[in-house]
Amino acid sequence: MAEYSFETVDVFTDQRFGGNPLAVFHDARGISDRDMQRLAAELNLSETTFVLPPVDSSNTNRVRIFNRNHEMPFAGHPMVGTAFVVARRTKEAGDTLRFEVPAGLVTVRLTRRDGEVEGVVIEAPQPLILGVRIPAEEIAESAGIATSEIVVSSHVPTLASVGNTYVIAEVTEAGLDSALPNLAHFRRVLDSHPGLNGRFSLYLYSRRGNSLSARMFAPIVGTWEDPATGSAATPLAALLLSLSGRERERYEIHQGVKMGRPSLLLAEAWRAADGIRASVGGSCVPVLRGLATL
Repeated sequence: MAEYSFETVDVFTDQRFGGNPLAVFHDARGISDRDMQRLAAELNLSETTFVLPPVDSSNTNRVRIFNRNHEMPFAGHPMVGTAFVVARRTKEAGDTLRFEVPAGLVTVRLTRRDGEVEGVVIEAPQPLILGVRIPAEEIAESAGIATSEIVVSSHVPTLASVGNTYVIAEVTEAGLDSALPNLAHFRRVLDSHPGLNGRFSLYLYSRRGNSLSARMFAPIVGTWEDPATGSAATPLAALLLSLSGRERERYEIHQGVKMGRPSLLLAEAWRAADGIRASVGGSCVPVLRGLATL
């Protein structure tokens, strides 16, 4: 039997047991697709990553990302946490990494203090893509709040992606605080909107200027609520920039507070030649180390 080492980190926080936990398998060579999925389900975190040699030797690594049920094309906190682990383990001298993921190439920038990695910023692999719009009343039913709590003055609930898709909806502060996902309604929305392409994860936010509070629900794939969602923060930042007419904008996104795992995501969006691009960054804290036997 073979042993594979892994460690966990809390992502988008500078406090242990805050943020979003992630498990990273440092060297996943020899782990089958089936066992990657089984390990992710066994660890029961929102995502687990498996680090492999890159296809293109000019890149740093290939990274596979699994939630409890399936492989993901891209995800934010797994990229941030994996970069933190890889850089610390390999004593990577440079401040830029490049990860190959199914959605494309993720560029990573490291920040250091006294030579040690302190924070990570990732650029989402794709420009903003907007998709189907979902009626406010269907979002309200899915989130267990009144339709009047959905704010549509800036945009209606909209499918958005920069590598991973989310339905993004603005809500009142009271609506954000009281939201509770209704699995039956989530399934009903998914079944009735083919434009969701078989995935319905809901990112709710309330806004005070460039300071945002957010919550993410994906009960269909087993994530009742996520404490920090970088792959939702990036399309949110890109969507808001698209509505503002500005060239570049920065946002502070607070998430996980209701769960007792406060997280801070620093998101930025800018206009590029191929559309609106976005990045997200934050701090990480090491927590656990272990071995898996297969």
